[in-house]
Amino acid sequence: MIERYTLPEMAFIWKPENRFRIWLAIEIHACEALADLKQIPQEAVDTIKQKAGFDVQRIDEIEKEVKHDVIAFLTSVAEHVGPDARFMHVGMTSSDVLDTALAVQLKDASNLILRELERFSEVLKQRALEHKHTPVIGRTHGIHAEPTSFGLKLANWYEEVNRNRKRMEQARDQIAVGQISGAVGVFAGIDVDVEEYVCDQLELKPARISSQVIQRDRHAQFFTTLAIVATTLEKIATEIRHLQKTEVLEAEEYFSKGQKGSSAMPHKRNPVVSEQICGLARVVRANAMAAMENMPLWHERDISHSSVERIIGPDSTILVHYMLNKMIRLIEQLVVYPDNMMRNLELTKGLVFSEHVLLALTRKGVTRDEAYRMVQRNAMQVWEQGGDFVSLLKQDKDIKEKLSAEEIDQAFDLKKHLRNVDRIFERVFNE
Repeated sequence: MIERYTLPEMAFIWKPENRFRIWLAIEIHACEALADLKQIPQEAVDTIKQKAGFDVQRIDEIEKEVKHDVIAFLTSVAEHVGPDARFMHVGMTSSDVLDTALAVQLKDASNLILRELERFSEVLKQRALEHKHTPVIGRTHGIHAEPTSFGLKLANWYEEVNRNRKRMEQARDQIAVGQISGAVGVFAGIDVDVEEYVCDQLELKPARISSQVIQRDRHAQFFTTLAIVATTLEKIATEIRHLQKTEVLEAEEYFSKGQKGSSAMPHKRNPVVSEQICGLARVVRANAMAAMENMPLWHERDISHSSVERIIGPDSTILVHYMLNKMIRLIEQLVVYPDNMMRNLELTKGLVFSEHVLLALTRKGVTRDEAYRMVQRNAMQVWEQGGDFVSLLKQDKDIKEKLSAEEIDQAFDLKKHLRNVDRIFERVFNE
């Protein structure tokens, strides 16, 4: 992933030095297990642990000749270790190293993402509580529907982010699986105990069965989970983009001192972070599809998945980590305009309370269909000719027969409409 979207702690996980460090740890742990089984000399393991090292430039140099990254790595390590290097990689195949190392990297990347999800969850909670009783118009199909509270919007996002935390934990558990099973996964050249020891040292679970590669349904679940997280962020960003429209302006991204919104128009304040998040989510979703394409390999294995994962592994984790970091700051600094929210809520002159009038009529014995027509004819007059909805209802002779002026006014009580907000918050936040 390009540097623009890469934060240092996630970048470290995907650096070649870190990847080779994990490879070396796998090889050394395998040697330790083999020595415990009396299959290689303990003295050789001591030498390997003392002298083992690698040089990234040298590995690249060797790979240009041998066209095989694991062989190039082992050759570089052997140059540091000397003759005892012959006891390394005994009974193993390249996928043992590659798949197990990838599991470590994805597990470590998951931990960073989970940390950001937790931070994001807390920020959403704080802002939800802040705007618990801030009225705002709810929209369906982009059209004014009924009042809600801005806190409820945020609480809804909070609940979804918490579901994503659980999904991410499950995905981490599925991906944190290693293998040291040798060619075609039958342990013909190495003992099962070696696999269990190596995985234990790396805080992985050993695969119950593999076919020289860890089955890629695990990876598909992992990258699909990242795609869901990214799409949740896009969902939130899309809402912010709508709320920041000039004619809406109920909330907007913080515009810092010295920031410029347009090269041509000095007045512009654009939702650039939200738009960036929407764009990057497309990449993460596309990568999830690539991960699913990796599931059907030929027979026990091929390497058609390898080139794909060299791209989507770093790119998806780096992007989701970056997107979460940006969204946390965006929500922390989100500028909210309660006065504009109330202005927009009142824009339709009370039409958004039409359901309450309908229900009041049905409680007086009017059929729902007849009540609907009575309310709708007044609502359509407001839509088409303007005027005040309450006044029209009070003048409607059919409605006046069923509802008093006071009862009509009660149908337009905003506090009564939002009376269950506290109850919803109790369910969401358990407070």
